[in-house]
Amino acid sequence: MKGIGMMPENRRKPMAEINVVPYIDVMLVLLIIFMVTAPMLTQGVKVDLPETASNPIQADKDVESIVVSVDANGAYYVEVGDKGSDPMPLSEVSEQVARILSQRASSDILVRGDQNVEYGTVVRLMAALQSAGATSIGLITDTLPDET
Repeated sequence: MKGIGMMPENRRKPMAEINVVPYIDVMLVLLIIFMVTAPMLTQGVKVDLPETASNPIQADKDVESIVVSVDANGAYYVEVGDKGSDPMPLSEVSEQVARILSQRASSDILVRGDQNVEYGTVVRLMAALQSAGATSIGLITDTLPDET
């Protein structure tokens, strides 16, 4: 006979297993979020580079390159490492590059010019970079597709 306030004889044991189904649901939701946002994280300016058959240059891994881009509309952008910029006039590009070069003179300067932009726009940019103190300016291009 059971008394009042006594524990039932067939008491349930505590469950020692962790229910992982909610964790899997959260993981799948995070995976979808990262897959959707990853393409938006690419930095830089959309530039349609000309294609050439040239060998890549070897860059110093310790020094971040300065990349100056010209898009199809002729707007200038300065990118140092992972940090991009808003469109700016040529005079401001020259001032910013001069400031960077005064702090670290060994930085490589690379120009990404859209293949549809006028030749004179890229030449004016290169002249402005030289007047800012750049001694060596490289041009970034795409490689030709394999013709096999």
